[in-house]
Amino acid sequence: MLLTLTTTHRPATDLGHLLVKHPDRVQSFDLPAGTAHVFYPEADEARCTAALLVEVDPLKLGGGRGRRQSTAPEGFTLGQYVNDRPYAASSLLSSALTKVFRSALRGESRDRPELAATDLPLTVRVPVLRCRGGAELAVRVFAPLGWTVTATPVPLDETYPDWGDSRYVDLTLSGTLRLADALNHLYVLLPVLDDAKHYWVAPDEVDKLLRAGSGWLADHPERGLITRRYLAHRRALAGAALARLAELRLADEPPADDSVDPGTAGDAPAGDADPRRASLAVRRREAVLAALRDSGASRVLDLGCGGGALLTALAADRRFTEVVGVDVADRSLAMAARRLRLDRLPERQRDRIHLRQSALTYRDDRLRGYDAAVLMEVVEHLDPPRLPALEDAVFGHARPGTVVVTTPNVEYNVRYEGLGPGRFRHADHRFEWTRAEFAAWVTRVAAAHGYTATIGGVGDDDPEVGTPTQLAIFTRDDRTEETSR
Repeated sequence: MLLTLTTTHRPATDLGHLLVKHPDRVQSFDLPAGTAHVFYPEADEARCTAALLVEVDPLKLGGGRGRRQSTAPEGFTLGQYVNDRPYAASSLLSSALTKVFRSALRGESRDRPELAATDLPLTVRVPVLRCRGGAELAVRVFAPLGWTVTATPVPLDETYPDWGDSRYVDLTLSGTLRLADALNHLYVLLPVLDDAKHYWVAPDEVDKLLRAGSGWLADHPERGLITRRYLAHRRALAGAALARLAELRLADEPPADDSVDPGTAGDAPAGDADPRRASLAVRRREAVLAALRDSGASRVLDLGCGGGALLTALAADRRFTEVVGVDVADRSLAMAARRLRLDRLPERQRDRIHLRQSALTYRDDRLRGYDAAVLMEVVEHLDPPRLPALEDAVFGHARPGTVVVTTPNVEYNVRYEGLGPGRFRHADHRFEWTRAEFAAWVTRVAAAHGYTATIGGVGDDDPEVGTPTQLAIFTRDDRTEETSR
């Protein structure tokens, strides 16, 4: 079975540093079920391709004292020896990824730490992938993660096209992502598409799934299918994993899927069922990150950080040298620490991240002096009489150079099926502003505290009701003057 990974980032040969595999050498690794080889079919400044070739030994796969139980799906006595495992990508390839590219999966690179945290142009090809559910399912699971997916069914026999397609696809993924994210997507989703794990699934597989799915699985529209298949349809394990994912989603204010409370409407606007479209929560985070990068900020506050969804993305970007999560709730900060895996991070990475308990309606000297602050889906959780206190604490006292604010657009609620008139997107919302009300608030706050503000939106722009999320970027006037000088 074969997987190739290509980048056109310059110099492209830096891929060897990230994978910790030299482009001029062929390297081999023993696996419980065979041998893995890493080599580079091409490696120059403009383009570099790393290939992972796994040779499966049917005798190793089929038996051996002390080995885990094989789950051969072929249904006959010799099925564990006579099968497609040596040729088609499956959970065996996923296991090889963890053995061969361990540090790259964790997002670590001793030689290129900044590059490991950078989005790179990547192309992944798996020429033969066993895919239970066909090409359409491959698109459903990979496309929401930012990949452009080409999944071509492999014919049973090219000589006899009337025989139709086989259960295999030729999969190509193209996108601009961190290498660690790409590898973790493959680690989880290859066995999901195969849907026939080659080893016994133990309870510790839940932790492996949540670790590899950190930052994306909780928001994935197919998280239920992914969880059940990854855990080999073991109901108790899948239930435990989904419960923990739900806890992560609820820790973000509002819930991760399109800001709609699960107890009110559906997860998306009526008629919006495109599985390739990233959820509103993902698009919102991307918009906030883009605003912070454009501002040039390096020390950032995430005010009302909740369970740490934005913090995780901030921590993954090395341009942010200090990241501080602030929340009033101990439980949210504990969940953020777990989501960030603070107890497992190397000391140098851990020193960049801080979690602080503080109420955003009170002045806190610890929050002064930062380049930027984010209030992502926070203001609508305050009772309106408390807003002046937040404005004073954030814009008047902390006074970061840039403040990024997002909040729901109440006009867009009519596009959510089942969300009746007068109902908010989440039970904890105290209000939701129209576009005019938000613009008035932004204008007043900017003028009162010496900021210049621009207003935009996140999500599909409906010609009648606007975007689902409203976004404002406040830039402190004296900082603008300093930058111009």
